[in-house]
Formats: sequence, structure tokens, C-alpha cells
Amino acid sequence: MNPITHLLISWCAVNVVPLEKRDRAIAMVGGIIPDIDGIGALPQLLTRSSDTPLTWFSEYHHLLTHNIGTCLLGTIVAVAIAKRRLRTGAMFLLIFHLHLLCDIVGSRGPDGYQWPIPYLLPFSSAWQLTWSHQWQLNAWPNFLITIVSLGLTFWFAWKRGFSILELVSSRADRVFVETILKRI
Repeated sequence: MNPITHLLISWCAVNVVPLEKRDRAIAMVGGIIPDIDGIGALPQLLTRSSDTPLTWFSEYHHLLTHNIGTCLLGTIVAVAIAKRRLRTGAMFLLIFHLHLLCDIVGSRGPDGYQWPIPYLLPFSSAWQLTWSHQWQLNAWPNFLITIVSLGLTFWFAWKRGFSILELVSSRADRVFVETILKRI
């Protein structure tokens, strides 16, 4: 799935339990951090026509951070810095695995390639997670999941009085929520 969908799904998932703003942000990182290994896409794109293209995205996406090692490290950090340690750590762990599940079911490339998820790294490369019925990244189920997640994001803003915008600007969040409240 694309990073925007992962962000929205993570936001919706973290709002299932009561957490303060800071702990919500910490737990939500669990759904975003696996894609940090996608940063190689930019150098790959910029060098694709050169004599020595960098294939960092093709070689390392799903390899470096889509694994239990990253999950455990992130969960330990989340527990260490959160106010509600156990709840925030549990949500980080859950949302991280939700990201992996989403990638397993809906991230097949246009060429049919399934990025396997080396779940046990860095401890073992023996187990690669894939699903034979994985749909393409641009398939309708991903669009539907994005639309539903966006709708839930609006619903949470209406019900709870804050939105995903709280992570970037309190003022923007307040204006967004006020606008939703006026419309509904």
C-alpha cells in the first residue's frame, strides 16, 4: 500500500484506544517506520539513466525495516519514551504488524513481483512472508481502503475533537475539526 494509506490506517488504529496526543504519535510511528527503507526510491529514480544506477529501492525496500528486529527496537523505544508505556508499546507493536499485513495483501508490483517480507530479520532470513493472492498496489481494494480510512479519519475528528492534523499543527487541527463540526 502507499504511504498515505499506511498513515491513515495507522491514525485510525491508534484512535481505537484512548491515548494522549504524544503517545498517539509515538504509536502511530509503528505504521510508518517500516517504509523508511523506501527512502532509496529517490536515489534510484535520480540515477536510473546513469551508467551506474543505484538500485537501493529495488534491493532494500521491505528488507531493512519490514521485520521483527525493527519492530522490537521500535517497541522498546516507544515504551521507553511514552507516558502510558504498556498501552503505547502494545499499539506500536500492533500497528507495525498492521502495516506488514497491508503490504502482504496489497503491494504487488505492476510486473507481478511480490516483495517478500523477511519477517525474522536480523535473526534469520529463512522465513519470507508472501500471499499468492496479493493484489496490485494500484488495485481497487487499496483505493477502497484509503477512502474508508479517510472517512474514519473524518469520523474520529468529529467524535473525538482532534484529527491527524494535530501532529503537524494545533491550529490547523482546530480549524479542520471546527469545519467538520459545522458541516455535520
